[in-house]
Parts: sequence; C-alpha cells; structure tokens
Amino acid sequence: MTAAPVHRATVATFAAFGASGLAFASLFARVPQIRDQLHLSPGALGLTLLAASGGAVLALVLSGPVVARHGSRRVVAVSAVLFAVGLATAAVGATGDVALTVVGLVALGLGTGAWDVAMNLQGTVLERHLRRSIMSRLHAGFSVGSVAGALLGTAMVALRVPVRVHLVGIALVVAVFVPIFGRAFLPDGAASSVAAPRTGFAAWREPRTILIGLFVLAFTMAEGAGHDWIVIAAVDDHEAPAALGTLAFATFVAAMTAGRWCGPWLLDRWGRVAVLRLLALTGLAGTALFVFAPGLPLALVGALLWGVGTALGFPVGMSAAAEDPSAAAGRVSVVATIGYCAFLAGPPLLGLLGDRLTVLRALLVIAALFGLGALLSGALRPVGAR
Repeated sequence: MTAAPVHRATVATFAAFGASGLAFASLFARVPQIRDQLHLSPGALGLTLLAASGGAVLALVLSGPVVARHGSRRVVAVSAVLFAVGLATAAVGATGDVALTVVGLVALGLGTGAWDVAMNLQGTVLERHLRRSIMSRLHAGFSVGSVAGALLGTAMVALRVPVRVHLVGIALVVAVFVPIFGRAFLPDGAASSVAAPRTGFAAWREPRTILIGLFVLAFTMAEGAGHDWIVIAAVDDHEAPAALGTLAFATFVAAMTAGRWCGPWLLDRWGRVAVLRLLALTGLAGTALFVFAPGLPLALVGALLWGVGTALGFPVGMSAAAEDPSAAAGRVSVVATIGYCAFLAGPPLLGLLGDRLTVLRALLVIAALFGLGALLSGALRPVGAR
C-alpha cells in the first residue's frame, strides 16, 4: 500500500480519537452543573454516571465479533452517531429529568464502547503498516480533544452558557464529522496476510490477555476518576471557584496529553515495563499530593502528576493485546471490556465513599490502583522478549 492512504488513515484516526476526547471532556466539564440541576448527592451522581458505564461495558463485550464482521470504519460511523444522540438526550434531561438523563447516558455509553474498540483496532492496523508504535500518540489525540473540551467547558461555565445548548452543539459536531473521518480508515484485514482473523470470545480464556486487562483496568479507573471527580473534588473540598475547578481538570488532561505524545520515544528508549512502572509510581505520588495538598496550587501540581501517570496505561495495553493480527479484534475487545469495568465500578464506588469520607479522601483508592498497575506491568512485556 502506498504512503498516502496510510497517512490519510492516520490523520483520520487521530481526528476520531480527538472527537471522542472533545465530547467526553465537554460532558465531564459540566458535571457540577448537571449535579446541581438534578439535585444529586455524590452517591446519586455516581449511580447516574453508572448508566453510561453500563452501556459502554455492554457494547465492549459484544464489539469484538461485531467489529471483526463489519469493520472499524463502519462501526466508528454508526457508534459515533449513537453517542451523539445519547449526549443530546442527556443534555436535555439534565435540565431536571433524571430518567431522561439516564436514558441518554446509556445510549452514550453504548456508542462509546463500540467506537472505542473500533478506533483502537484501526490504530493497531496503522502500527502494523508503519512498523512502529503510534498508539500512544493516537490516544494523545483523545487527550488533545479533552484539553479542548475542558477549556471550552471552562469558557461555557464562565459565560453561563446553558448545559443543554453547550452539549447539544457538541453532539451535532460528533454526528457530522466522525463518520466523515471514518471514510479514510484502512481495511482491518489488509495489514496482515498471515491468517484469517479469529472472532468470538476465545480470548477470554487467555491468561496474558486477562492480566493485560487488569492492568488496563487500574489505569482506566485512575483516568476515569480524573474525568469524573477532579472538578468535584477541587470545587467541594479544595474550595475552588467553578471555573478554577475546571482548570484542575484541564491541567490533568494537558499532562496526560504530553505524556502520550512523548510515549513512543519513551517506550522505544526504555521499554514498556520500565516506563509503565515509573508512570504508575508518578501517578501514585500525584494522586496523594492532590488529596493531601493544603491548597489549590499544590493540588494542581498533584493533578499534573496524576495526569502524567495515567498517560500510557490504556494505549500500551491496546498495543500489547493486538500483537497477533489474527486475534487482535477479540483481544482488544476483552482488554477494553475489563478496562472499562473501571468506568462501571468507579463512579458508584467513589461516589459512595465520597458520601462517607468526602470525594477528595475517596480518591486514595486511585493511589492504591496505581500501585497495582506497577505490579502488573510485567504482563505487557512483548511476547518475543520473554
């Protein structure tokens, strides 16, 4: 295949990741306003956010065979539209209808689960064509979109733009542009002629795949907690104004973006295991600093280190799962499903702990998960290096 189609597919995949980050950050930047409009306690907010996580996990469980059958190009287009419909529905419900908000979050979750597996699979296709690691930079596209969404959210809060207007506008952007990006994706099977792709659920019986999934779960919960709770903790516990609380979120995602952009250089120089262990310890230190900081300035430093720590866990997990092209779709689906269980368990767990301990103290769970990630990082060693 010539370089031009691969380059177009790389740009399109980066854009698809970026659009996902933009959409998610836009939603999470408005969580305090959604909470206030729906009159939710931390525990009730966690259970409400569980609707999106439940939809995502259901889609992830089923997406391996679906993506293998229909291809990442088609699945990304359809799932992005479903995500947009869910986001718009949740935005309308956030004006005071909890049930409608939950329905929208379920649809949003279903869309994002399939979208995530499909674009990550396209990333592994690109890596095999390019013969080098680019997955973390594709995930940096998600983080770039998240930074843009967080900063846009900060502006929307400062300008007092209604949640419904803001999020419906984002939904329209996703529904129009992501299917256009997807047209440039490469065929999933074109990168390897070694064997016909294997589909089904056989990867659930593979110990290495399960360990990679548990590693990704630890990092995904750390990342998800940053998205779900960092603004709440900054506003409620560090007593930051709403706009500065959103700035803590922007600091977190900006640090994660920088870590992902530098990821290929770090991984090529020192290897997966050493880099991931170092980042896990960095995230542990950053989370602890965010929790115990005596004021907002040091908490922002903690948010920065927390973001750096989360940077490579998910993308390197996806690359490790997809080393064998013939089993990539199934394994990526399994690892993503286990990883996204963090989004299923995280919001209610941290919300219920927040009811008892404050949201800020509940985030000490994230420090423990970074420690678990450091212990499991050996599972991601390349198979040929064992």
